[in-house]
Amino acid sequence: MTLDLFMEIVGWIGALLILAGYGLLSAGKLDARSPAYQWLNVIGAVGFILNSGWNGAWPSAALNVVWVGIGLVALVRIFGRRAESA
Repeated sequence: MTLDLFMEIVGWIGALLILAGYGLLSAGKLDARSPAYQWLNVIGAVGFILNSGWNGAWPSAALNVVWVGIGLVALVRIFGRRAESA
């Protein structure tokens, strides 16, 4: 497998993860504050960062760096609340 093909696959997997998260959220199957939803977004955005950076789409890469940051902050808050409750 070439690196070009690998990066293409990574980008498509990222897209599928973000779409799955949004679809499940819209269908009421996930809550926006759930770790599953946030992880789908974080991992999907990492896929977009790799693909966008590889293809020189820097605005998309930058947007997804922020997207990852938002998701990670949400995860820290989610797990912080759980630790406080325990």
